[in-house]
Amino acid sequence: MSEVMGEVAHGVAGGVAGGVRGGVANGVTGGGSVRLGRGELADRILGGWTGRIAGNMLGKPVERGDHWTPERIDAYLRLTDALPLTDYFPPPPAAGADGFELRPEWPQCVRGRINGSCRDDDVDYSILGLHLLETRGFDFSTEQVGELWLLRLPYLQTFTAERVAYRNLANGLKPPLTATYDNPYQEWIGALIRADVYGWTSPGDPRRAASLARRDAVLSHTGNGVYGAMWAAALVAAAFTAPDARTALGTALERIPAGCRLARTVRHTMALHEAGVEWSETLTELRRETGALGWIHTVPNAGVLTAGLLYGEGDFTRTLALTVRGGLDTDSNGATAGSVAGVLCGAAAIPPQWSEPLRDRVRSAVTGFDGVRIGELAERTLRLATLTG
Repeated sequence: MSEVMGEVAHGVAGGVAGGVRGGVANGVTGGGSVRLGRGELADRILGGWTGRIAGNMLGKPVERGDHWTPERIDAYLRLTDALPLTDYFPPPPAAGADGFELRPEWPQCVRGRINGSCRDDDVDYSILGLHLLETRGFDFSTEQVGELWLLRLPYLQTFTAERVAYRNLANGLKPPLTATYDNPYQEWIGALIRADVYGWTSPGDPRRAASLARRDAVLSHTGNGVYGAMWAAALVAAAFTAPDARTALGTALERIPAGCRLARTVRHTMALHEAGVEWSETLTELRRETGALGWIHTVPNAGVLTAGLLYGEGDFTRTLALTVRGGLDTDSNGATAGSVAGVLCGAAAIPPQWSEPLRDRVRSAVTGFDGVRIGELAERTLRLATLTG
């Protein structure tokens, strides 16, 4: 970690301090008169990191939306006597589990077997984004995002749009061509999963969070793929000062075009919830409207994520459980839902069955970060969130 920490010191002394707007030395002021002291801000940021990692781990065993439909997920939970879902997935039974094959990584991320987090790109990109802000500051360029990928991220740990963009970078292309050349995944969920760190470092400032996320996202995505990243970053930032998930969702919508398909899907999900439609019926309606886009596209996943946050009703466990039971890209949706829910409630309020098995340790493919403590990541994020400019 010595090389990493050396770069951190350089970033804080130079580019970082020059690029921050809106932070304060001992806390953060968000919309209206809401103010978070440093202690509460630290707890919320740690809650975001812990929730993201826990939600990712919860969804990982069933991450294949074309097979693990909400109905199949619930059938597995009934088979293993785990419905309602209040903890990580149970391991498969010794017999009678035909048709319920979990992903190969399942032994590392089911209840009773977790000993620190698994490596996953949903967490790798949060770590990489943190490192970007530490070394390049908040005035980073899209080109610098690409440079950091090539330096710190193994090619085989990238997927879909990110792998295409990585290949384009290696072949000498520059943004925005890295996102558009030979890339059929431009509106998939990859940019959204990279966005949380911009919300954690812009607490109460969704406008800035969305702007930072956009600069990152255009390396690999266009259209709703970029809007998804902007929306997610704004959602996380808004959660620091919003009274509930619904308010944060509404605030985040202000940061993307009102007429884009992503915004229309989120608003429709909110309207179904407001009208008293049951969660399962809302999922059926979302599937009817957006299912043809595929299980890794940003738009249907944003609908499932929105439903999980709303019907979770402010309860951390229920939010994670409903989001993952909604299917599609379960580990990515679980991660973002956990991040938002963790920011809303703070780390101290996250039930121990989610946090304790993580052992305050993260596995990562990002060079220099494998085995880093979750607490250290949160402390470094806090330093960025409270810098003055």
